[in-house]
Amino acid sequence: MKKTDSRKVDGTLLILVLILVICGLVLLYSTSAYNGRVKFNDPAYYFKKQIFATALGVLGMYVVAKMDYHNILKYAPALYLVALGLSTAVLFFGQEYNGSKRWLSLGPLSFQPSEFAKVAVILFLAWVIERTRRKTTSFLFMVLVLVSILPIVGLVGSNNLSTAIIVLGVGIITIFVSNPRYLPFFWIGGAGIGFIAVFLSVESYRMERLAIWKNPEAFDKGFQTIQGLYAIGSGGIFGKGLGSSLQKLGFVPEAQNDMIFSIICEELGLVGAILVMLVFALLIWRLMVISTHAPDLCGALIAAGIMGHIAIQVILNIAVVTNSIPNTGITLPFISYGGTSVVFLLGEMGLALSVSRNQGFYLER
Repeated sequence: MKKTDSRKVDGTLLILVLILVICGLVLLYSTSAYNGRVKFNDPAYYFKKQIFATALGVLGMYVVAKMDYHNILKYAPALYLVALGLSTAVLFFGQEYNGSKRWLSLGPLSFQPSEFAKVAVILFLAWVIERTRRKTTSFLFMVLVLVSILPIVGLVGSNNLSTAIIVLGVGIITIFVSNPRYLPFFWIGGAGIGFIAVFLSVESYRMERLAIWKNPEAFDKGFQTIQGLYAIGSGGIFGKGLGSSLQKLGFVPEAQNDMIFSIICEELGLVGAILVMLVFALLIWRLMVISTHAPDLCGALIAAGIMGHIAIQVILNIAVVTNSIPNTGITLPFISYGGTSVVFLLGEMGLALSVSRNQGFYLER
């Protein structure tokens, strides 16, 4: 194995991540100050919790970036089994919030296993495909790879359809990157749509979300969607100014969570919203560059899986906020409130930086 001394991380990716993290904290404080004051008599309540989780995430990103991702990949099957176990535990011991069981409590701490499951699936798929690289052109192999992640999709999707969609999307993107053929993906895409359709029809509340999406004015639960659209429309081109939102004053419920993009539109206007989307687009582009220039297949698959995760989640969140698709309860990466989310997102960025750090290090294998 021939080695060189090219060991620097991708500076562009790191800068983009730090921009999103810093802007996310500022926007979160602006959005959550009212709810924090009303519920906890502390306008910085959500901000303090988020900045603590962000500090842990940045530390984790640094540690992971310093590691060789090949060493991490060795534990992919074990991590996937842990994700299955945690997702199963949620069904029996999970805490319910807003009608969904998504949290596990460990003493004073609580976290969402679904966030860990996203990382575990990315690593597991890279591990499986790397070990069987000569068989990836087989349609049967592609089906078997997707079948291997269906257990986690089913467990997570029982209470969190958006995460199930992300995991399926990551699976399809990862297989696409490893396969030179295109035609089989029409069949896989059709099967994925069918799987989602079954999920929608199993629970009545999911069908209700479809009805609310079509006509939010006719349902009490459409209140959040309508108020979010009011926020977007009232922002205009340049917005009302940072901290000047009216809709965050109780009109958009839990504005610091899934609907934070609507408050961004209200306070920063169309210009601010476009700038936020541009930073996300640059982040996704940089992950694609890292995947393209990865030193080996598993590195390319890891970076592509992370790219797919971020791209799908950003698109779904903005589509939900603008009522382009039914509400799926999904956060905006790095910006919405959620300690578990930001910790594992920064961990994923550490993995991507690890892949970039090894570019040129494994030149011959």
